[in-house]
Amino acid sequence: MHATMAALLSLVFSSLVFWPYFAGAALTLIGMFAVRRELTEASGLDKILALGGVFVAASLAAFSGEHFGLAKFIQQGVPSWIPWHLFWAYFVGCALLAAALSIATKVQIRLSATLFGIMIFIFVLSIHLPRVLANPHDRIAWAVAVRDSSFAGGAWALAGSHTEEWRAQGTHKLITLGRLLIAIAAVFFGVEHFLHSQFVPVIPLEKLMPTWYPVHLLIAYVTGAVLVAAGVSLLVGTRTRAAATSIGILALATVLLVYLPIAIAIPSSAGNGEKIEGLNYFFDTLLFAGMVLVLANALPKAERAR
Repeated sequence: MHATMAALLSLVFSSLVFWPYFAGAALTLIGMFAVRRELTEASGLDKILALGGVFVAASLAAFSGEHFGLAKFIQQGVPSWIPWHLFWAYFVGCALLAAALSIATKVQIRLSATLFGIMIFIFVLSIHLPRVLANPHDRIAWAVAVRDSSFAGGAWALAGSHTEEWRAQGTHKLITLGRLLIAIAAVFFGVEHFLHSQFVPVIPLEKLMPTWYPVHLLIAYVTGAVLVAAGVSLLVGTRTRAAATSIGILALATVLLVYLPIAIAIPSSAGNGEKIEGLNYFFDTLLFAGMVLVLANALPKAERAR
């Protein structure tokens, strides 16, 4: 009990961790207020789908706070051939905050989601893809590239769902593109769960599941099976809304049942690096959940995507 309270207090009084969590919480409240009508009108699982944009906005706001607090560290990820590294670290932080506010308040969502998707895909092409090509056997480089591609896809699906074509026909090319990018990510992550079951679920990067967490193998294999099955369904265009919904709910449950306990369990004596790692895993997976739920909300309720 005392260790848990100490961990929570250490998060509050560490500015590098406090501000991202504060920004995420603030945008969650703003977003919840903005979607109150949709939540009232929706029924069943559609209520969860209506929250997809809220989860996206909260995650982007958290990462914005991280960019402002850790700009000197984040600038190291900017490719060497691009000038003004520190400027771009702050610029991306501003862009993330602007996108978060736009998505949470439902103001100019089509523009902000399109631009956010383009920005993330530029990261894939300029940062992640070169790392994959430099070391094609590095599974982490592949996972990060696929993850960010799915973020771009979800953003484009969100943009597509705010067009006249979608309102009239229930479909849009951007939504199809987002569906395919998220489907590829789901299948890739699902296979990774069977090959590397010791790592944290949904987006399996380098962090191992804590030894105190029960039934590791069961979580890994069930998560992998759901991701592969739903990902294939999204790829072939069958029961796409149900498939995306299942992935989104799985990811959201993982955020609450796995990543939140991990973040809280980080000991108060740990350095800021470990605390920030817990923050990153929490909001990474929440962002993935939000993007998939946004996609599900944009897909038709018919059996087959058009």
